[in-house]
Formats: sequence, C-alpha cells, structure tokens
Amino acid sequence: MDDDGLLYRVYERRLTKELEAFELPQHLGVIVDGNRRWAKEAGETTAHGHRVGAAKIVEFLSWSEDLGIPLVTVWMLSTDNLRRPPEELVALYEIIATTVEQIIDAGYCVRLTGSAETLPEEIRSGIERAQRETSPEARLTVNVAIGYGGREEIVDAVRELVRDLGTEGLGADEIAERISIDSIAEHLYTRGQPDPDLIIRTSGEQRLSGFLLWQSVHSEYWFCETYWPGFRRVDLLRALRDFCRRERRYGA
Repeated sequence: MDDDGLLYRVYERRLTKELEAFELPQHLGVIVDGNRRWAKEAGETTAHGHRVGAAKIVEFLSWSEDLGIPLVTVWMLSTDNLRRPPEELVALYEIIATTVEQIIDAGYCVRLTGSAETLPEEIRSGIERAQRETSPEARLTVNVAIGYGGREEIVDAVRELVRDLGTEGLGADEIAERISIDSIAEHLYTRGQPDPDLIIRTSGEQRLSGFLLWQSVHSEYWFCETYWPGFRRVDLLRALRDFCRRERRYGA
C-alpha cells in the first residue's frame, strides 16, 4: 500500500471511530448523479458510466449496512430521465433490473418507490417479482426510486386518497375535509416509513430536483463535487460526520 492509501485508511478509521459517539440517520436518501459526466471524462460510453454507477450503489448499501443505517432510498431513475434517448433508456432498464437483483441477492429488503406504470412491462414485472422474494427481516431496507418524481408522487397520493374516500360514499365537501397532512402521508410511496434524516447528492449539483419532495421538509442535505461512480466510503463518513455535528431545528 502506498503512502496515500495508508493515509486514506487511517483517516477512514478515525472518522468511523468519531461517529461511534453519535446517533446516525435512520433514513438516508441518496441522489446518484454524475454517471454520464464521469464516463465522458473517462473516455467511456454512457452505458459504462451507468454500470459503474450501479455497482457503486451496491457498494454504498454495504457501507450503510455496516454502519447500522436501517433504511436507504436510492434515486436510480427520475421521470425526467424517461425523456432520454431510447437507446440509453434500454441500457438503463437492463442495468437497473440487474442492480435490483444484486441488491436482493445481498439480502436486503427492496421496495419500489415510484410509478410502476411508467416502466416497460418486463422491467415492472421483474421488479415486482423481486420484491416478493425479499425478506422483511433484512437489516437494511432499500427503496429503489425508479420512474420517480416528487410532484408525481404527491399527485398519486392525493388521487389514491380521494378514491379511497370516494368509496365511503362521501360528498365533495366531506372529502375535502378529510384531506390532511397525515392522510396524504399515508398514501405516499414511502408510507409507513420515517422521513429521510439526511439526503446526499453527488456531482456538484446543489438542488433536490424533486427528490422526496414531501418527505424532505425537515431533512438535512449534503452535497459533494464527486461524481457518483467516484464516491468513496470516506465520502459517506464525512457526510455523516457533518450531519451529526449539526443542530437540527426541524423548521424552527
């Protein structure tokens, strides 16, 4: 091991030790951004960048499990991404399906977070089948956000809520009275789960782009310049250290 590698390991161990004194996030969100730019700078194809990024997701989840973080939401494909060139989408769908299988093979519980109707039938059925095979007893639950958009999620939640209330025979005014923050939250894709404590975004972009729009109202954010394929365990540890040092005010 060279001197740089040794220093890196020492720094990583120091950060890990430092985190032992803190309570880590119970729900970690991550916007995996920069695959295409990483591939371009490396002289590789876009598909190669997505494959390397997908492998990083599985690695990232193993770090989260080791640290005892029980819930991670990974944004793999947004509704905006669905407008990309068809040839890129075909490769993306294949990579996503393979990655979901790898996540399940690692022993994690998988939940689809997004609108399944936006995905091709073979991808949708494969993910739904994979979800049925996951164990709810897993140490780590992974929300795979595929075909996901924050605005679309809220619209879907309200539509589902209104339909449910409509089946009770309620009139328009009665339905309106029953719509609340809690009732909408009960119909989100992440229903029954805690809101994210910390959201990480890579590649230098400092915006959420609609990720967990409803759930992130009190989340802390951490942005880094590194493209997702280059994200390291030490970057996660630095994000967690920064989170643990903050005084959370929950909007106050």
